[in-house]
Amino acid sequence: DLLFVLLIELGNGLAIMGAGVGAGLVALGAGVGIGQMGGRAMEAIGRQPEVAGRIQGVALVIAALIEAIALFGVVLCFLV
Repeated sequence: DLLFVLLIELGNGLAIMGAGVGAGLVALGAGVGIGQMGGRAMEAIGRQPEVAGRIQGVALVIAALIEAIALFGVVLCFLV
């Protein structure tokens, strides 16, 4: 009976650790995605400065979508 309780506690600890690792990976992926998108947007603005406003607007929308997906991922990690 004591072994069963210890195994349950170990499983709970591993689940919490897994949720933390998953949330960290989601945040890392979002950071890389936004960094890539920002770099490509700056390259595009450098090549065609006359459409900088449109590129900037699209880049902001993409960044918001990446952040929304990251938020869903973090919430899902902590719900599991």
